[in-house]
Amino acid sequence: MTDSNTPVGDPTLPYDKEGLPSNALSTRLDCLVVAVGRLSSWLWIGVLLVVLTNVFSRYVLQQGSIALEELSWHLFGIATMLTLGYAVVLDDHVRVDVLKEKFPLKAQAWIELLGIFFLALPIIYLMIDALVPYAWKAWIYQERSQAPSGLPYRFIFKSMLPLGLLLVMVALFSRATRCSTLLFGFPRAIAPTHDDRRSAGHPNP
Repeated sequence: MTDSNTPVGDPTLPYDKEGLPSNALSTRLDCLVVAVGRLSSWLWIGVLLVVLTNVFSRYVLQQGSIALEELSWHLFGIATMLTLGYAVVLDDHVRVDVLKEKFPLKAQAWIELLGIFFLALPIIYLMIDALVPYAWKAWIYQERSQAPSGLPYRFIFKSMLPLGLLLVMVALFSRATRCSTLLFGFPRAIAPTHDDRRSAGHPNP
């Protein structure tokens, strides 16, 4: 978010590497999102195994499997959705900060706070509002693949779409509270413990 020359303001506040102070609420929310993200990252091993099995079956045994293909797509989609919030917490997502990163830290915090509350959160809310009935309908009708040998229970995959966006919303709200801590002193800044930093994805104390 910031470069190494950006001043962090009040040295008594427990700033992290981005210059934003932590608070009790943001620490708990970040730990929740990161825990889900780390657990979900194991799904990538499942994606790899399914893809390798499908390749072996198709090109060695000459027996393609629609179910395996769909399973790889579903696992890929689920792993992606459930780790989006993790990327937000670690500020590891793609950003276009050509202008913002040149501003003072408090100006950056204002931009981020306003962007989160008036742009990001409303858009994500509208997406979740549309996706919940989408997943619910799949559950009501016990939707399955249109292919005869495809996978059933499509509601499981479709339910991951609003759930993943909900985690992104939680991560963004947490970040907004950190901006608020910097700008207004509320919630009160705290110095995260070593365990808190590890849980929230920051390995260095």
